[in-house]
Amino acid sequence: MSEQAVPQKTSVPLKPDCAFSVEDIRLAANTVRCLVADAVERAQSGHPGGPLGMADVAATLFLRHLKYWPDDPQWPDRDRFVLSAGHASALLYALLHLAGYRLNLEDLKNFRQVGSITPGHPEVGRTPGVETTTGPLGQGCGNGVGMALAEAILAQRFNRWGRKIVDHHIFVLASDGDMMEGISHEVFSLAGHLQLHKLILIYDSNRVTIEGPTALAWAEDIRQRFISYDWRVMEVDGHDIRAISEALSEARREAERPVLLITHTHIGWGAPHVQDAAASHGAPLGAAEVRLLKQNLGLPSDRQFHIPERVREIFALRRRALEPFYRSWKSEFRRLEQEEPEFQRQWKEFHSLTGPTRLEDALPRFSPGEEIATRKAAGAFLQVAAAHMPNLLGGSADLGPSNNTVIANAASIAPGDFSGRNIHFGVREHAMGAILNGMALHGGLRVYGGTFLVFADYLRPAIRMAALMKLPVIYVFTHDSIFVGEDGPTHQPVEQIVSLRIIPGLTTIRPADANEAVEAWRIALTRLTGPTALLLTRQKVPVLDRSRCAPAALTRKGAYVLWENQSPPELVILASGSEVNPSLAAGRILAGEGRRVRVVSFPSWELFDEQPHDYRRSVLGPEGALKVVVEAGRRTGWERYAGPEACFVTVEAFGLSGPWKCLRRKFGLDTGSILAAIRHRL
Repeated sequence: MSEQAVPQKTSVPLKPDCAFSVEDIRLAANTVRCLVADAVERAQSGHPGGPLGMADVAATLFLRHLKYWPDDPQWPDRDRFVLSAGHASALLYALLHLAGYRLNLEDLKNFRQVGSITPGHPEVGRTPGVETTTGPLGQGCGNGVGMALAEAILAQRFNRWGRKIVDHHIFVLASDGDMMEGISHEVFSLAGHLQLHKLILIYDSNRVTIEGPTALAWAEDIRQRFISYDWRVMEVDGHDIRAISEALSEARREAERPVLLITHTHIGWGAPHVQDAAASHGAPLGAAEVRLLKQNLGLPSDRQFHIPERVREIFALRRRALEPFYRSWKSEFRRLEQEEPEFQRQWKEFHSLTGPTRLEDALPRFSPGEEIATRKAAGAFLQVAAAHMPNLLGGSADLGPSNNTVIANAASIAPGDFSGRNIHFGVREHAMGAILNGMALHGGLRVYGGTFLVFADYLRPAIRMAALMKLPVIYVFTHDSIFVGEDGPTHQPVEQIVSLRIIPGLTTIRPADANEAVEAWRIALTRLTGPTALLLTRQKVPVLDRSRCAPAALTRKGAYVLWENQSPPELVILASGSEVNPSLAAGRILAGEGRRVRVVSFPSWELFDEQPHDYRRSVLGPEGALKVVVEAGRRTGWERYAGPEACFVTVEAFGLSGPWKCLRRKFGLDTGSILAAIRHRL
């Protein structure tokens, strides 16, 4: 083991350790290798090379260092193991089976089959013991940082009664590909800055990717890179079990910085014709090579999914050694609940996903005649919600004052100090998205993150993963249209609104005025089975007169009849966000000319789609009515509600630099232009 010279200042006790011999762990690792090879061969699909190379490290981790309890996969104080290199899923499944999780040999045999609990890449909620859905390289790295940040925050809040009730590590296994992805730079830089010392990154340095050796495209010094991040860095031979175990013990004792453990391995280890070759990365080894692998490892070459009895015994002993730690924690937790009512109250408050129930009297209300940006109204709601929800926290990608995402009278999360509630992600949108997912996965916190809507593209992989994992992350996207103004088309979202709407499981809400913005935040806090995106204006918009219009509480329906002069209408205007007010003005002018007009505020397609068919039909009006769509974004998708023959007052090109009111006229989104477009169609 090699390491840069650093002073040792820690005395954190080691976690449960079993005195298994190197031979025992090697046998377990070789068994894992054969299970992986068999699973991939049976499926005729998968990635055997990485698991064969990392089996020694992973078996050592599970048998000597990882704190878990398979009968309670959601134990709050378990260590988290994140397989960022999700293509190596067969490695994780084999270990979970041996460790005693509810995953049997038939599940391993059904690897990558439809309906199995052993999919091609790990999926949280499908397989017991899987902590996050991984696959897109680098995302798991960010999730691990988020989990470590959540652990640090909760530890500072709950280890205040003389007991360490929150005290666990996050282990992330990453590949060369993870290290190449740009997101890894962002998340690990922030982790080093914040001194997340419970984070241990195990880097499988096998120097091979799909196309061949990493030297084809990559030659950076990972060691120096992480030293510059202020990480502690260690290196070991990834097949030297004794060195691996010593390094992991040292990593657990580190109490000031995150740890990078570089493990130098051989991809396809043990397979005689493909070891160290790109060919082993993403394809079955072939029946003949699998037999040779097993012969090399000293296991029966004519048996599939074979597990030696000694390996069963080893993992049973490990389970027996872990049980006292689990039982002790549970007992300590119960005593704390009985002796400290304040602990019990706060723990339940933090670990409840539901929002506050007594907000009504404290909600900010806005009166007709006011003009206020929806981002500002949303920020006002955030202050009220934060006062009632101590577990609500978040931040922005260096745009807090613009996004109105700063919790007033609350400190910032700082290096080594996690008592605050405002997270400064820096100019790191990629990192923010993945870290928020990790915090949500960890449990105990409700999290949000903000940036300009145009930069939602930087978060898109993480938003997609949040939707796939059904995580209740809240995104605050401000500056939601070309009305950003003078910053010009690089900062003016045009296609982003619809690009968010097409993500399955993401609820997108674009409120029309300040009161709808308040309702949008309330809705976001109640959406517990998926993420929510709030799209908010930079510019001021008039507060609608609810004495003459429907109440803002109907925002929860996704779309509602805001105003109409006569029913059934011959003209139905569907608008969202800042375009609702000029659409309403145009509708009233047309009504004065004798037209039967309905104006619909349409903040959320997803919420509207959840409503009963009769309600949706009642809002959209008769088929014969002319439908008009008004929105400062692409028209794509509006045909579902308005039909292909509707009148579309939308933005189909990139914006321009200039004052927002000038752009409103230029792009035909002011009242006069909307009127002209409708009259032309009529």
